[in-house]
Amino acid sequence: MGRNTYGVGDTVVLRADLTRTAAADRTCRIVAILPSAEHGEAQYRVRFGTENFERRILEHDIDPSETALPVREGDPAATLDGKPWLKPLSVRTGK
Repeated sequence: MGRNTYGVGDTVVLRADLTRTAAADRTCRIVAILPSAEHGEAQYRVRFGTENFERRILEHDIDPSETALPVREGDPAATLDGKPWLKPLSVRTGK
């Protein structure tokens, strides 16, 4: 069983193939890590910003040359100016 290269919240770029062209937006965010496939490859549940549903992908669907290195918790680069990027008190919800 291999370790997962990417974590929840990471933004990845998918490889171009027959269903995803190079001109289309192939950037998505990982929303869940699924149990490994039968052959031991990591699986992820991802969501594109323009879609209201999630997709299941395998690790070989991710284009590592176009995907930035994942940022892990506790990494100083994960914050801006030493402050967290999410401010819970500034989030507004509808009634």
